[in-house]
Amino acid sequence: VQLVESGGGLVQPGGSLRLSCAASRFTFSSYAMSWYRQAPGKERELVARISSGGSSTNYASSVKGRFTISRDNVRNTVYLQMNSLNAEDTAVYLCNARWGTRDYWGQGTQVTVSS
Repeated sequence: VQLVESGGGLVQPGGSLRLSCAASRFTFSSYAMSWYRQAPGKERELVARISSGGSSTNYASSVKGRFTISRDNVRNTVYLQMNSLNAEDTAVYLCNARWGTRDYWGQGTQVTVSS
């Protein structure tokens, strides 16, 4: 199983980033996919989740209206479009795949929001 995140970086407040998570070596279309984030000294928190078919999504209240999760079950990739970023969004963003008791994580990509 492999989950590889990309798209992180340094962005100014108010800016946008699009994260990608490329999945391989498992049946991607069977898994719900999520993005989590973890800031220094804070617990890991769920940012957004999308169902296996993509018809259902949910978001943390702190990102609702600013972030959009989507997936491409042909390319085996899940995305997180992040708009109107602020300093509180600074964290390592991790991709998660879950199906029943199967639970996989990527290594994460750093997002830093700073002027």
